[in-house]
Amino acid sequence: MRKLTYFIACSIDGFIGDPKGDGSSTYAYVTGEFLEYLKAEYPETIAAHAWPVLGIEAGTPNRHYDTVLQGLNSYRVGLDVGITSPYAHLRELVATRSLAESPDPHVELIADDLVGRIRELKAEDGPLDIWLCGGSTIAGELIDEIDELVIKTYPQVFGAGMPMFGTDFAPRDFALGDVRSFDNGVLVRTYTRKR
Repeated sequence: MRKLTYFIACSIDGFIGDPKGDGSSTYAYVTGEFLEYLKAEYPETIAAHAWPVLGIEAGTPNRHYDTVLQGLNSYRVGLDVGITSPYAHLRELVATRSLAESPDPHVELIADDLVGRIRELKAEDGPLDIWLCGGSTIAGELIDEIDELVIKTYPQVFGAGMPMFGTDFAPRDFALGDVRSFDNGVLVRTYTRKR
């Protein structure tokens, strides 16, 4: 069975963006040693249009994920600048009830039964997993389906904003795995769901 991994950027105080979800203040930290780590370890999580700029060769194999799921707000970041398939090297799904038709034939829209669709994807055979890119509402809806967290914590405190999970209070346990720190203060932690 494939895993659903919430691979997400957040502030020290656990927010993935401002109250509207904008996390662009963290972009300043995607440099140097940390950027090289992302390029080597998680190249598929970098948008396809950025590959040539960052020196990632076309055809670089995906290491962890072959599928990405986004909410409309995450997807809209690219859509607003004319990018309809930001992760063309992955199977792309967007959870939305707002779009009636996909802007790109490569992007599947999920309007209903998100949990059911994710369970179908997890049941598929394959060596690679599913990346939950964002956002908060979808993570909250899928919290019981999430098998792994990879949290990129940036050395910023937001004070308020969009939380990692938009859901009601209910403790769920995860086991800490790898922890990696970088010279710019970024910390990457991996947690596995305790079931």
